[in-house]
Amino acid sequence: MPVLTSRRISLSLSLSFAAMIALIPAALRAEDKKGDDGKYMTSDGSPTYKVGPDGTVDWFTFSGFRRYHSSCHVCHGPDGLGGSYAPNLIESLKHMTYDQYAQIVINGKKEVNSSQNLVMPQFGTDKNVVCYLDDIYVYLKARSDDKAPRGRPEKHEPVTEAAKQNENQCMGG
Repeated sequence: MPVLTSRRISLSLSLSFAAMIALIPAALRAEDKKGDDGKYMTSDGSPTYKVGPDGTVDWFTFSGFRRYHSSCHVCHGPDGLGGSYAPNLIESLKHMTYDQYAQIVINGKKEVNSSQNLVMPQFGTDKNVVCYLDDIYVYLKARSDDKAPRGRPEKHEPVTEAAKQNENQCMGG
């Protein structure tokens, strides 16, 4: 039986801890940071959400709910669940990165062949979508990760001054 040195024990504990950390969803990891503008970001720089134990969502997740339902739900259904006209975004975001999402929303997507006719229009010039691209993503991602229930979030963090300024600048106000 090998002798366990303190170095081996330390390495073994480190590997076990690393394995446990890998199992934690990205939106819950300690490396997620809140920026000066109040947005939460993953370690790779993608926007993410924060949902408190009492169900309170960050401002941008709440804003994303509002913006999604003003622009996207007509095709993709309430709460991102899809319908006969457009796909379920809750399922799509389980397999899609933020960059892939942004590319499709901004530039559109077209897949037409003998078995399907999928057309997502481009929203790259629609300020009601582009100015809130991150917000819509974090709302849908929270839904996709089963962290936000269907319907309007009951509680949310207050809007930050930076978010107000960014909105005014983007919307031309």
